[in-house]
Amino acid sequence: MNLSLFADEDQPVSPPAPLAPGAGGSALLRGFALPYVAQLLPALDAIVQAAPLRHMATPGGLRMSVAMSNCGQLGWITDARGYRYVRQDPVSSLPWPAMPALLLELAGAAALAAGYAGFVPDACLINSYRPGARMALHQDKDECDLGAPIVSVSLGLPATFLFGGAQRSDKPARIALLHGDVVVWGGPDRLRFHGVAPLAAGEHALLGAQRINLTLRKAG
Repeated sequence: MNLSLFADEDQPVSPPAPLAPGAGGSALLRGFALPYVAQLLPALDAIVQAAPLRHMATPGGLRMSVAMSNCGQLGWITDARGYRYVRQDPVSSLPWPAMPALLLELAGAAALAAGYAGFVPDACLINSYRPGARMALHQDKDECDLGAPIVSVSLGLPATFLFGGAQRSDKPARIALLHGDVVVWGGPDRLRFHGVAPLAAGEHALLGAQRINLTLRKAG
């Protein structure tokens, strides 16, 4: 990743807002991560140097368009054996890099702002989207603790977040996410289907032609 030490000061921080009508267990926190960016980006650089981004394959053998890595006690992977969390990077056989204290602080503060106190994630999935990359509608249900929320941080190029319902066939709301935005969902919304529309081409001042998404979870 080509990361910068300087945050984008143009995106304002806004009060929490529901992601979609009737989604009382979710919140969109505009610009919430911006105060953390200057210290967070170098920490992410160190993580992906230790555990490089890679395109994983689904159990059906399809190569994912999003490049991924992890930090924290547990890391999410997918391969022919299925979707699961593991304690070691299967590429290096080493433990995943530790989750930076600043990222733990950001996740806890965002969860609290959305109404979820005491959130301490043990897994952070790092997703790198290049133009054209997407994430199909899915549920986050591989975690042992479904009572904890999901905290998702957006950095870099804008993206369209798809926030659906309890069924894959439910029409999703389309939410524009900008650099520094944080999305939180849990409680009655925890198992909603969600995804990301194909990333549009562009060039972000800090991250170039990519979007970085940090998805923090209580997996163990």
